[in-house]
Parts: sequence; C-alpha cells; structure tokens
Amino acid sequence: MIERILPSAVMSSDSYGDPPRIPQDPRETLVVSRAVASRRREFATARWCARRALSELGVPPVPLLPGPHGAPRWPDAVVGSITHCAGYRAAAVAHAARVRMLGIDAEPHAPLPRGVLESICLPEERILVRDLTAADPDVHWDRVLFCLKETVYKSWYPATGQRLEFEDARISVDPAARTFSARILVASPLRQDGRPVNVLTGRWLAGDGLVVAAIAVLRAG
Repeated sequence: MIERILPSAVMSSDSYGDPPRIPQDPRETLVVSRAVASRRREFATARWCARRALSELGVPPVPLLPGPHGAPRWPDAVVGSITHCAGYRAAAVAHAARVRMLGIDAEPHAPLPRGVLESICLPEERILVRDLTAADPDVHWDRVLFCLKETVYKSWYPATGQRLEFEDARISVDPAARTFSARILVASPLRQDGRPVNVLTGRWLAGDGLVVAAIAVLRAG
C-alpha cells in the first residue's frame, strides 16, 4: 500500500501480518528483549521489511538499531523510515544522493481516542477537520491529520536533528488530490537555494482499514 504514494526513487516493502521465523540480528533482538511479544513481533517484521527494501537499493543486510529518540540508524548514504500499526508494517528507503528527506506513517482508519485531536492540532486545523468531515464523513479526518503530522516529524528529525512538537507544523489538505502540505512554524536549519526550507509536501491514502502518508523530498538535479 505504501508504494502507491512514494516516488520511483524510493524503495518500499510492507506486510499485513507478522510472518513466522523472520531472520533477525541478535543485536536487534536484544533491543526489544524485555518488550511484550506483540512489540517484539512488530519490531522484527518492520525491520524485515526494511531489509527487503534495502535489497532493492543494492544495500546488503545490516542490523537496524534505534538511534536517539528511537529513530532507526540507517546505513551510510541511505535515508529511510519505518512505521507499524495494528495489522500493518512498512519501511521505505532511498539513496541520500537522490532523496533529501523521507518519512512514512501508517495508522488504523478509525476515530482518534477522545481528547487526542484537541491535544495535537492548531485552531486552524480544528476548523480544517470540521470542514473536511462535513464534506466527506466516510473519512476519519482526525486520524488523517494525526497521520500527516507524524509523517512530518518522522521526515524532519533525521534531516535536521530538530524535534518538532505537534504545534510546530500547520497542515493543509487537498482531499481530491490526496496531497498535503505542512508549514514548519519554527526556525528551519535547512536551506534550498539560500532560502529556509519551511514547507513540506506529501501524499496520503485511506483504504483497507488504514491511513498511510509519505513525504519524500527529492534532491535537485
């Protein structure tokens, strides 16, 4: 599912379950050795997906251990992102020479728990969710917004070393084109043609009981 919203420069792999007996590096196993069984399974499957995607880039298998704040440490000259939610695991990778920023997220297509929307969105985004829900009530727009924000943060942090809070990005959505943009509301350390990079664009999709989103910022040239 995730490949449908990624450019050709990005390789991806996903799984709707946890295959038995997935090969796993002992160093990865140690990371989640004290976690509950479901967490160990999703961790193993997501990294299995990542290695399958890396193989499409011609990158040999490596352990994918968490770095600061839990983000995976990718091989040199590779950017990547991992996501997992109930019933779905996915990974996306690309050569850093071709893709500057990459982030993906998946969420169950269901309403957010009570009170969560108010804690993650700006006043303008509350209006956005209200208007989108009125126009298309079959889509859980609160969950879509959450997914889009997670995608922004997962693409931003590896590229900048800067953690974002929910209020640090303002989302707008094109429901017909299934695209979105995020205006970063804090000072950006990134530059493009001498100007700060403070707007990211991406794609999203809802279907099969899931919401998925992706940001892939290609390098110029």
